[in-house]
Amino acid sequence: MVIKPTPSYSVTEGASSALQYLVECFQSQIPKEFLDRVPNVRFTSKADPGDDVYFPCPMKEQEATAAVQALEGCAVAAIADLRFGSSEKPRGITVNVDRTACFLMSAYISTIDGMDKQTPGVKSKLPDTDLNKAQSILYRRLSANLYETATPGEYYHIHGSLEADTTLSMLGMPTHRPDLTDYRECINTIEAVVRQFTVAELEELNNQNRQAGVPALKWETYQSTSHGSVLSQLPPLTLTQTEDASPPAPLPRGAADSQLNGRSALAYPDSSARGALEGIKVLELCRVIAGPTIGRSLAAHGASVLKVTSPKLPDVPFFQVDVNIGKHCCSLDLKTDTDREVFATLLAEADVVLDGYRPGSLSHLGVGAEDLARLGAQRGKGYIYVAEDCFGGTGLESHVSKPEDMNKLEWRNRPGWQQIADCATGVAWEQGKFMGLDEPVIPPFPMSDYGTGALGALGALAGLWKREKHGGSWACRTSLSQYDIFLLNLGLYPREVQERLKARHDAEFFQLRHADSVDEVGRRALKSLKRLHPQLVSDAMMVESWSDGFGAQLRWPKETIAVDGVKVTHTRPARPNGADEPKWGQWEVNPGISKAEV
Repeated sequence: MVIKPTPSYSVTEGASSALQYLVECFQSQIPKEFLDRVPNVRFTSKADPGDDVYFPCPMKEQEATAAVQALEGCAVAAIADLRFGSSEKPRGITVNVDRTACFLMSAYISTIDGMDKQTPGVKSKLPDTDLNKAQSILYRRLSANLYETATPGEYYHIHGSLEADTTLSMLGMPTHRPDLTDYRECINTIEAVVRQFTVAELEELNNQNRQAGVPALKWETYQSTSHGSVLSQLPPLTLTQTEDASPPAPLPRGAADSQLNGRSALAYPDSSARGALEGIKVLELCRVIAGPTIGRSLAAHGASVLKVTSPKLPDVPFFQVDVNIGKHCCSLDLKTDTDREVFATLLAEADVVLDGYRPGSLSHLGVGAEDLARLGAQRGKGYIYVAEDCFGGTGLESHVSKPEDMNKLEWRNRPGWQQIADCATGVAWEQGKFMGLDEPVIPPFPMSDYGTGALGALGALAGLWKREKHGGSWACRTSLSQYDIFLLNLGLYPREVQERLKARHDAEFFQLRHADSVDEVGRRALKSLKRLHPQLVSDAMMVESWSDGFGAQLRWPKETIAVDGVKVTHTRPARPNGADEPKWGQWEVNPGISKAEV
C-alpha cells in the first residue's frame, strides 16, 4: 500500500482562515446576522487536499476571494430567511474554490463563438467600443505597461488606460507607430524613453496630465506611505449611513412571496428556489471589470441590473462578454438634458447605484453619494450607493481614527486600474520575487478586479439589509488597493508550496520580466494552467448560451456560491453595452442557463 504524504497546505483550509480574518475585520461594518451564519459555510474542491493551489502566484488569491464570497453567501442566506422564511435547520452555504479560480480568470476563459480574449479575429464578433483606439495596435496597447526608470531598480507603471494619446504625448513620443509590430521592439522602444525619467519626474507628468500611473512599491514601502499607513488600518470595505430621514424599506415581499403561504422556502426543491434579490433594481454606472463584476454578482442573486454607459466613453470590447452576464445594458449620455431626464426616471425606481468611475466623477453629474442621500430623503426611500475605485480613501471621514488622517490619504482622488493598484501596494513586487527576480511583475489575470467586485457585491447586500432594518441611505466604499491590502495581510504561500508551483508550471512563464504585458502574462499563465488543470475549463465548470445581443454563442464560468433553498444563477447571457432600451420592466429569462449553472 502506498501512503500519500501529508499535504503541507490546503486551499479550502486557507479559505477558512481567510474568512475568520475577514470576520475580525468586519465586526463594525457587516451586519451581525451575516456574521452569525459563518459556521454554516463549507469550502469545497474536487482537487486532492494540498494540491489545489492553481495559479503560478505566491499570493493567496483563491483563498481571499473565496472568503469574500463566503460572506456574500452568508448575506444571501440571511436575506432569504428574511424574505422567504427560515427553518430549524440553517441554510447551508457552499463555496467551491475551484469555481473561485475560474471566477478570478473569467475574462481569459470566457468565449464568444469558441474564441477567447486573445484569439486572432475575435474583434469581428464584438462591437467596437475602443473609441480612442487605445488597443488598436500593439504600440498603443503597451502605453499601459510597467517599465524601468532612469534610476536602476526603480519601476513605474505608465497607463494610457482607454486613451493612449495623452500618456504617449507627455513622454514626447508619437501617438501612433503602425510600423512597430514586433512585441519586443515595441517594449524596448517605449522603455528606452521611460528610462529617461525618474519616478519623481513621471509622477509630476502624470499629475499634470491627470493620467493613471504609479511607481512599483514594495509592500513595506507602501505601508510606510501616508496613504498606505492610513488605508491599512481600515477594513476592506466600509459602510456609512448618509441620511436617516427615510424610513426602513423592506425588501420586496410581493405576490411571488405569497406563494410560500408562510412555509419555509427550504421545503421547496431547487427548481422552485428564488433569488434573494428578486425585485431589487440596480443601476450600474461602471466600465471594464471591477465595477461591472459587482453588478454581475447581484444579477446572479436575482436583482434587475441595468448597466448604463455613455456612447461617448470607451470600454474594453471583450470584457463585456464576461461582466455583462445577467444584465440589460443601455446607452445614455448624462451630459445631455434629454438623456438626463430618461436617467432620472430610472433612478426614481432604483434601489442600488454602482459607481465605478474616478472618485467625484458621478458627483459632477448629480449622482454621488451625497446627491443620492438627498434624493432618498426626498422620495422617502433610501438609496444604496456602492463605489469602487483604485486607491481608496474617499468618503471615510467617519471611519478614520483622527480627522487629520483624511489629509494623509493623498492618493484618494488619483485615477487607476488593477495593474496600478497591484504596483502601488506591493503585489507586483511579490510576484516578481516569487519568480526569482529582483524586479516587479504584474500577476496573471485581473484577480484584484474580481476580488474587489466581490467586496462590492457584499457591500451592496449589507446596505440593503441596513436599509430594511434601520432605514436611511447607505454608502459602501471599497477599492482595488483595499482588496490588495487584505490579500497581502493573509501572507504568502509557504515556501514548499511556492517551490512546488515553480516546479510544476511551464518554464516559459518564469521567463517573463517586468515589462511583459498583462496579455502576455495571462497568455503564458493560461497555457500552463490548461496543461496542469484542464478541468478548470471543462464543460462541467462552464455555462453556454446563445446571446441575441452578440449574435453568438457565449461560454462563461459557473457561479461559485450555493445557498440552500436559494437560486444563485443568472437568467440571461451577456449582451454588448447599449444593446437594450433604458427602461425597467419584464426582462427575458433563459431557463436553460439556470439549470446549467447548478
